[in-house]
Amino acid sequence: MRALSTLLTAGLLSLAVLPAATRSATAFELRSADLSAEAPIVAPQVANGFGCSGGNLSPALSWSDPPAGTRSLAVTMYDPDAPTGSGWWHWLVFNLPANTTSLPTGAGVASGSKLPAGAVQSRTDVGAVGYFGPCPPVGDKPHRYIVTVHALKVDQLPVVTSDSSGAMVGYFLTANSLGKATLTARYGR
Repeated sequence: MRALSTLLTAGLLSLAVLPAATRSATAFELRSADLSAEAPIVAPQVANGFGCSGGNLSPALSWSDPPAGTRSLAVTMYDPDAPTGSGWWHWLVFNLPANTTSLPTGAGVASGSKLPAGAVQSRTDVGAVGYFGPCPPVGDKPHRYIVTVHALKVDQLPVVTSDSSGAMVGYFLTANSLGKATLTARYGR
């Protein structure tokens, strides 16, 4: 019985190690020249509204090594610390072509003119399309702003449009996900 137990344990351990050994040497990674996990978000990326007077420019983003089979990409910015009970969507852009590897500073303008052809932005929790920067309540602890690049298994998200809510877009992102890369920055006032 002990020999069987030892064999089973060794077999399970070898199975657990196998996936790690076969993984790619590269990982899906998100970087930004405008955001950092080590420093607060700066004025150009802060909202211009709701009592804030920043530049309201979406951050420059770049990414590499999305998972094999990626057919499109999406970018979101979400504040899980907003005092709403459900967080706050600051930016949602989807249907980015799979060969997209970056977005420049300011790509989140409402017109979408700085995005690749075919990309769609939907409503943020401000109720408008396009990027809306951080502007947490005065006196709150610094909020986390999670920027995510989603690798998707579809060319375009089904059903969602520029009028879709963050929750609706989030549902279809999750349902069609192959992987994601995130960067978390903070801002308080």
